[in-house]
Amino acid sequence: MRKCSALFVAAPASNQGKTTITAALARFHTERGRRVRVFKTGPDFLDPMILERASGNPVYQLDLWMGDEQHCRELLYEAAGDADLILIEGVMGLFDGERSSADLARLFGIPVLAVIDGSAMAQTFGALAYGLANYQPDLPFAGVLANRVASERHYEMLVESLPVEQTAFGWLRRDEDISLPDRHLGLVQADEIADLDARIDRAAAALQGVPDQLPSTVVFHSATSDEPAEQPPLKGVRIAIARDAAFAFLYRANLDLLRKLGAELCFFSPLSDTCLPDAEALYLPGGYPELHLQQLTANASMKAAIQTHHQLGRPIVAECGGMLYLMDSLTDVQGETAEMAGLLPGHASMQSRLSNLGLHGIELPEGNMRGHTYHYSTLDSPLAPVAVSKGARKGRRGEPVYRQGRLNASYLHLYFPSNPVATAQLFL
Repeated sequence: MRKCSALFVAAPASNQGKTTITAALARFHTERGRRVRVFKTGPDFLDPMILERASGNPVYQLDLWMGDEQHCRELLYEAAGDADLILIEGVMGLFDGERSSADLARLFGIPVLAVIDGSAMAQTFGALAYGLANYQPDLPFAGVLANRVASERHYEMLVESLPVEQTAFGWLRRDEDISLPDRHLGLVQADEIADLDARIDRAAAALQGVPDQLPSTVVFHSATSDEPAEQPPLKGVRIAIARDAAFAFLYRANLDLLRKLGAELCFFSPLSDTCLPDAEALYLPGGYPELHLQQLTANASMKAAIQTHHQLGRPIVAECGGMLYLMDSLTDVQGETAEMAGLLPGHASMQSRLSNLGLHGIELPEGNMRGHTYHYSTLDSPLAPVAVSKGARKGRRGEPVYRQGRLNASYLHLYFPSNPVATAQLFL
């Protein structure tokens, strides 16, 4: 059992400013000498990049469908061992989804701090706050924080509308110098925002009325059990992982699991490196290859190195953007086409509209795994899939998984902790 202060930062909908507020709170408390650990609810790669910069610590995803309760419980328990404050950023609206942010907050007893965009309202603020706090009476609720407020007088109007039992947790002024830039898949990657730390600093300094003291503590319990030690199945396996501006969508839990399975991890850049590291397996995660077409196509030596790796019968796991890089060609949304690595026959095209999204499960020959899909491209390939995923929600279009020798490729972003045994087999 471990105790740690904790807040669950949620909102009535998307685009209310949850990430900005969570980042501001993380920086607010780190500047006061406190150790802050932040989590992101759901399958999200981009928000955690921002939150890691704000807190100075790694950020993990909490998802009850991809990772199950035991996995989430253990992540929180480990964080509570070295943190003074745990912040969890919710996903979409507080009650959205079959396993919602509210479900997660209730399961672990973490009080909800509701962020409400007050920019276009006055007394209705109180009605929204009341609804969020009382829609499910067993939900732990800490209070509300007003975002994008015009002035102190505007904030006073918002607070006056709150029910007497509601706690006003402070406010943040509307300011373009604080807001975070975005693009088609979500927020811009942290390393691409030149003044990110300055924006976070300004947001933390601009918080008004936020208590200096830590919130109430929550009790976290371990979910691990003593198991007999076994030989790690990936012991002695070196995995080269693409990581740069074009390929950055990596779950930290995936990397941790590969290390736990015995693998040695090394990283390389398909954009700038001319050769692969010496490795037995290759992992190409998702990202934004469509934003770097000319640099990727011009790096002929890297494409040749990956082709040689494949010809030698060594494992490759390619996800979404990583798969697009292995196609014959890729066309961006402006219509520019570039040759890719050519390991998978066919062509991919970026679209202006979302093509597919959602949580998915897949029955692979190695075992059942879970993950998610979120992409704006379409694929035209003669390959027959080895398997097709099923959405967690009925009616979702499945995603095909393609196999070429030891190459496993799909739009799916697999969550490796959903099946460690199957994960190991993909890289052996």
